[in-house]
Amino acid sequence: MKYMIALMLAGTATPAFAQDHGHNHSMPMQPADPQDAEEAAEEESSGEDASPPSSAMPMDHSQMDHGAMDHQSMQPQGEGSPEMPQPMGQSPVDHSQMDHSQMGHGSMDQSGVVDDQAGGEMDHSAMGHEAMAMDIPSGPPPASAGSGPARAADAIWGVEAMRESREQLRDEQGGQTYFWFQGDRVEYRAREGSDGYLFDLQGYYGGDLDKFWFKSEGEGSFGEEIESAEVQALYSRAIAPFFDFQAGIRQDFAPLDRTYAVVGIQGLAPYLFEVDAAAFLSDKGDLTARIEAELDQRITQRLVLQPRVEASFSAQDVPELGIGAGLDTVEAGLRLRYHFAREFAPYIGIDQEWRIGQSADYARAEGEDPSVTNYVVGIRFWF
Repeated sequence: MKYMIALMLAGTATPAFAQDHGHNHSMPMQPADPQDAEEAAEEESSGEDASPPSSAMPMDHSQMDHGAMDHQSMQPQGEGSPEMPQPMGQSPVDHSQMDHSQMGHGSMDQSGVVDDQAGGEMDHSAMGHEAMAMDIPSGPPPASAGSGPARAADAIWGVEAMRESREQLRDEQGGQTYFWFQGDRVEYRAREGSDGYLFDLQGYYGGDLDKFWFKSEGEGSFGEEIESAEVQALYSRAIAPFFDFQAGIRQDFAPLDRTYAVVGIQGLAPYLFEVDAAAFLSDKGDLTARIEAELDQRITQRLVLQPRVEASFSAQDVPELGIGAGLDTVEAGLRLRYHFAREFAPYIGIDQEWRIGQSADYARAEGEDPSVTNYVVGIRFWF
């Protein structure tokens, strides 16, 4: 930058020379007339200052297009560099004594330039960063935020129009109704003896808080009468962000027709365990309970491994149903499913059933094995 300033000063004294010297070094500086050269040499020897031609006007450097200048041809003076030629009759400029603060650089703002040789630091406060600062509000809203009338829009759009709009807003922000149906387990079971089948269906209709739930389960062996079949109709009420309280009735069709009152909870427990627990009181006074838990472990976005456990309990022996008091049955399984779509996923797996205690004795008395291993193939779907 210092050398550019020196060139500008030199150009102010002799504009024609500065333009010629700064932009075309390939053309050596020669007097236009040999007689003029001799007169210039005589004036220099006599000590008289050579004045620029009267026709040379000072150049306004603030309007100069410095981007078009050939700066590569400007060689700085220093050790090992050729001395910059000076205009005739003019001594070299000592920039160390020059008061740069008085120079008219025009539109050249040097307030943010760092002098690396002097080891100075840039003053970032002068670079306009304060304009970039964002005033982020914090704290509660001002008191004036709620000072307006509660139904200000009524005066513009009318009471009837705004009433309809508010009802629509409530419906769209939590008042919608949904229908959902899922086949959680629909599978073929290969096992020792006769192969079998199982279905486990559920769904609901309703909103975020209140729903009507329906569930159905059943299983059996091919070529034989169905072993168990039930249907539940339940009212469901949300009692926590991920849990619903359910109450209703259950109707069994096999092995015996029997009706139960149902109370239970269903939802998503911590660590993403899906839990369904219910207690059943039959029209015969029998009290039983059942709890199911399953966990989806994603191997990939489409491949899911699901461990599942189910346990049944009874408060008393129910011989006609082959149920013993205490822990009745335990079922544990592992299923690997692949989601071709979110709504459709076939799976394979293994499932083990145990009948416990008195229930195992009832099974043996009927000629059944209290422990059964099932190799399953099925589909899971929902819509």
